[in-house]
Amino acid sequence: MSCIRFNTPAQQRQLAADAPRMAHSDDPVAQFLSPAVTASKVARIRRLAADPNPRIRESAALSYHAPIEVYEQLSRDSDAGVRACIAKNEHVPCDILSRLADDPDERVRGFVALNFFVPNEAMERLATDPSVVVRGLVDWKASLRDEEPALAV
Repeated sequence: MSCIRFNTPAQQRQLAADAPRMAHSDDPVAQFLSPAVTASKVARIRRLAADPNPRIRESAALSYHAPIEVYEQLSRDSDAGVRACIAKNEHVPCDILSRLADDPDERVRGFVALNFFVPNEAMERLATDPSVVVRGLVDWKASLRDEEPALAV
């Protein structure tokens, strides 16, 4: 494991500016805030989304900071792995998730079923999916919802 840091000077300034706020927070996670999302980060995500290698496009599809048009572009990617990464990303807009509920690839539909932000109408369609795997994932997710009140006791 390397101890080398690769923060840009702008990221280092942002971390330094956040340091006093983080030092006084009761939330332990606040000690580990990432630098703010910058235009250069969004530009890198756009470049990743246009890469010829589908594994690189998958990394863009998993980003929480991609612009909506990048999510839209990647949701129509020819590679099912890229579309599956879009389907599991909780920051993707509901209309894209809803459309992916009808994706020809079973794995993509399965990840849509597991996404906690998928619209109810899409979940209803997935509940009658031709794939036993997708229907099973829908049932499993519903069982988690049904068990939630018991966990609160």
